[in-house]
Amino acid sequence: MSQQVVIDSQAFARDAGILEGDLAMADMPRVHDLLTEVSGGVHYRLKGRVGALGKAQLQLQLDGFIPLRCQRCMERLDFPLHVESTLELLESEADLTQEDLEDDSRDFLPAEKKLDVLALIEDEVILGLPVVPRHDGCSLPAGGEQSVKESPFAVLAGLKGKA
Repeated sequence: MSQQVVIDSQAFARDAGILEGDLAMADMPRVHDLLTEVSGGVHYRLKGRVGALGKAQLQLQLDGFIPLRCQRCMERLDFPLHVESTLELLESEADLTQEDLEDDSRDFLPAEKKLDVLALIEDEVILGLPVVPRHDGCSLPAGGEQSVKESPFAVLAGLKGKA
């Protein structure tokens, strides 16, 4: 990554810090294989806070259009990415209860003195992308239409009666 933004996650949350900016797709190398072209980017906003239970949290919001390839027609798909994550900081994984694990309103992140914010953003972009990107209502490419073929097992069934 050409840029680097590092924070003390606990202090950032406690001080209600705010980071906001734009991150280019060129600065997210782990996403490059999924893109039709390395262009565009995402707008991010990271806000620190202390949650209702007194736990340090980071709220991350991402918005942008990601140039993916539709897996049906193989054409470019500008996927609208909108991510809102609440990440609760943990001193240790031992702090997690079963109730915490079942709560889908937040995710958990180890508290770090040197948290790489841009790597965190790249992780959240990857998690926010569809497994199989497709246009709504697109059809197969022109050469991809399949004709109805006879099953090879139907041929075997026909031979079975002749023996």
